[in-house]
Amino acid sequence: MRVTSIVPAMLGAALVLSLAHGAAAQGGPPPYGAPITLEQAGKVTAAAMAEAKKNNWNVVISVIDSGGHLVMLQRMDNTQLGSIEIATNKATTSLKLKRSTKVLHDVLAAGGSGLRMLTAFPGTALFEGGLLIVENGKIIGAIGVSGVTQEQDGQIAKAGADAVK
Repeated sequence: MRVTSIVPAMLGAALVLSLAHGAAAQGGPPPYGAPITLEQAGKVTAAAMAEAKKNNWNVVISVIDSGGHLVMLQRMDNTQLGSIEIATNKATTSLKLKRSTKVLHDVLAAGGSGLRMLTAFPGTALFEGGLLIVENGKIIGAIGVSGVTQEQDGQIAKAGADAVK
């Protein structure tokens, strides 16, 4: 290989690396932080529960820490049993992929290469209702809600996640 062909390849690689670094510096998903405390999880759950009760929606609310461990789970009376696992899967999906499950749902709904999300990992929940819980720019946990429509689950999850801000 001649030097003249190596130089453009090296310059191209350097440009790609600098763009990737710039994109990460300008936003990107936040880093994982210390785990959410029991007190914080209680505030998240209480805010989500208040939103659900205000709208007369029966749901399950699951809060996990930044390591993916369950911290708090509440199931409102008469909520379907399957929502226990779904809510926790939504929280876990959001945490592991560092984004809301709504974003993942939108990628899947677009079809094409977005369909690869179906094989991401077992227990993936690719519909709205899972959100990161972020404090001081770091992920301290995630909330998952299940029991009503995905949009309503998302509304409840947002109320919970916003309680930490």
